[in-house]
Amino acid sequence: MSLAGRGVLVTRPREQARGLAALIEAAGGRAIVFPAIEIVDLPPPAALARLQEFDLAVFISPTAAARALRQVNAWPQGLRAAAVGAGTRRELEARGLDGVAAPAAAADSEALLALPQMQSVSGQRVVIFRGEGGRSLLGDTLRARGARVEYAECYRRERPRADAAALLAAWHGVHAVTVSSAEGLDNLFALFGEAGAARLRQTPLFVGHERVAAGARSRGVREALVAGPADAEMLERLVAYFSR
Repeated sequence: MSLAGRGVLVTRPREQARGLAALIEAAGGRAIVFPAIEIVDLPPPAALARLQEFDLAVFISPTAAARALRQVNAWPQGLRAAAVGAGTRRELEARGLDGVAAPAAAADSEALLALPQMQSVSGQRVVIFRGEGGRSLLGDTLRARGARVEYAECYRRERPRADAAALLAAWHGVHAVTVSSAEGLDNLFALFGEAGAARLRQTPLFVGHERVAAGARSRGVREALVAGPADAEMLERLVAYFSR
């Protein structure tokens, strides 16, 4: 029971928070779910009706994989798939796709672009399934390598309409905060207000990527600790921290 007596704030979208919350509870901790991002469906992107036209489909997140593939009856033969990280690859594999290219360790566009399979893409037709907006590095780099790129946006991320007053009133029971994205961190600060932000800055913050940690430090967070994008990695880092 490595997290016994510890309250851990889980700020992932509600549908993605269950796995980490269950691991925290299994380790003896108390998972406090307070989503900092809400996922809203968008109309099916036009690319879904033309999958056979593409050579490569890239999925930016598990959410993009789930939202896109639940609307696909048959995956075209010969259409290769790639994922930004292991979590997204697992989501694709769970839905029947094999041979998904994905970085083994990191989970970002830079790691995916470094794979050998992503180097010689000149003349290939690539569709990128993602949320509305987001970074342009992946598409820009693939275009620079000669690919023809089309974005297919499956969902929109929004700031929840949530009242943090009750959570902040019981903040003495929060020993750690987990955040999965820079957008989630921004939303959390906005939802908390200045009084709540002061408490957030003094609480250990566990994130999935150094980019998010850097953003947290720039906001004055005292401890911003990089764990990794996967639930198991986050739990491992939490347990190591509180076992010191």
